[in-house]
Amino acid sequence: MTNAGSGNLKQLTGLIAGPILALILLVFVDLDPQNFLVTRMAAVAVLMAVWWITEAIPIPATALLPVALFPLLGIMKGKTVAATYFNHIIFLFIGGFIVALAMQKWNLHRRIALKMIQMIGASPRRILLGFMLATAFLSMWISNTATTMMMVPIALAIIIKLRESSGRKMQRFSVVLLIGIAYAASIGGIATLIGTPPNLSFSRIFAIYFPQAPEITFATWFLFGLPCSLLFLAVAWLILITFFMPKYFTGTVDINLFKEEYRRLGRATYEEKVVLFLFITMAFLWLFRSDLNLGWIVIPGWSTILPVPAFVDDGTVAIIIALVLFLIPAKSVKNGRLMDWETAVNLHWGIVLLFGGGFALATGFKESGLSIWFAEQLSNLAGVAPVFLVASICTMLTFLTELTSNTATTEMILPLLGSLAVGIQVNPLLLMIPATLSASCAFMLPVATPPNAIVFGSGEIKIGDMMRIGIVMNLVGIVLITMFVYILGLIVFNIDLSQMPDWAVNM
Repeated sequence: MTNAGSGNLKQLTGLIAGPILALILLVFVDLDPQNFLVTRMAAVAVLMAVWWITEAIPIPATALLPVALFPLLGIMKGKTVAATYFNHIIFLFIGGFIVALAMQKWNLHRRIALKMIQMIGASPRRILLGFMLATAFLSMWISNTATTMMMVPIALAIIIKLRESSGRKMQRFSVVLLIGIAYAASIGGIATLIGTPPNLSFSRIFAIYFPQAPEITFATWFLFGLPCSLLFLAVAWLILITFFMPKYFTGTVDINLFKEEYRRLGRATYEEKVVLFLFITMAFLWLFRSDLNLGWIVIPGWSTILPVPAFVDDGTVAIIIALVLFLIPAKSVKNGRLMDWETAVNLHWGIVLLFGGGFALATGFKESGLSIWFAEQLSNLAGVAPVFLVASICTMLTFLTELTSNTATTEMILPLLGSLAVGIQVNPLLLMIPATLSASCAFMLPVATPPNAIVFGSGEIKIGDMMRIGIVMNLVGIVLITMFVYILGLIVFNIDLSQMPDWAVNM
């Protein structure tokens, strides 16, 4: 973890290096003599990449560069660029996050977590499993940052109680428990399209690059992401209990600790019940909006009963449920509603801008011709085995996002991988999906993900502990993600390794 001085040096270096590199490209390089926009777009991309990686200015501010530079450099019209910043994926995020804020407002997320932990058992291994399952489940639907912030105080309360009876020998268990929470928050997020920002970025960038391709719906991703997340979570738990759990601690944890925490919540309120019902309704509507092909049976989607089914998307569903929250009165607050604007403004608007900047960047790649230029340059990789490429991409993204924003990195890399896939004539999903998953699986450093930073900030974990366990998880993640894509991904996303899909040929 960098200190303030080294962080300032990195920012200053990026602040200067970004514009210098961009100017060198503009003045001294001509990537495509037939199309001057290719070089201009590359210069903007380099500037954004350097500023994103070094955080020279706030990451959401860097995401606004296309609005300023694309029109000035003749890449795209200003109003066209602006339109890329708001789309159905943005509204999917906004609607889903408002529902998550409602869960937090009425303490529903805490009730779900404590109930799940009680159901698992009281041995240290089961306690760890209970925390990891609860954290992963919540991270499927609400931000991994909020989930971790909620779970860590519960874990610390348990750790304090255990130390009273077991003393210092509980130190190792506390490390494993807190790290398990951080890992579960990241792993749980890959299960759903709204679980982590890179998933949403992939969905939109893929649609921008390949508009003729089948839509990546919530249900499609869920069929792939949930099994991946569950297996990854099981492997992470086994690694933690086998190699890092204290061997000498074999006692049980007083389950009454969790029951007492749960008792303090009181009976489920009217507001909790209604928010839970709406949350389940939203998940149901997402899963069954379009026809769900399970291989042996096709379940018709509910949108088929509408006049124009194609007009409805997952963002529509999210906003409908969010609006309902603003309509339903709350009984415990006079003149209150299940959701109010004072709570809704806590939505991560910086992430919204970051999404928009990534979508604008991807659109600029395509409109300028830079994506085609990259495809041509990368065509000499056609002889490389796809499985080696997938493993290499997983390795690169996993370790790169240890030091950089996973969302910003994903939005920089995915357009390049789309071009690479076209250049070497493989299905773009084969390269873009593992990159997306790997961006959420950096486990070594506190700065890698918000969950890592939160558990490190508890003071219970040394950076050496996190790196020692994290390097194992990083390597395991590379193997697992490669395996997921080649076993389950080929089936769910209908990837044929022997031919290029028609929708990718006409990029």
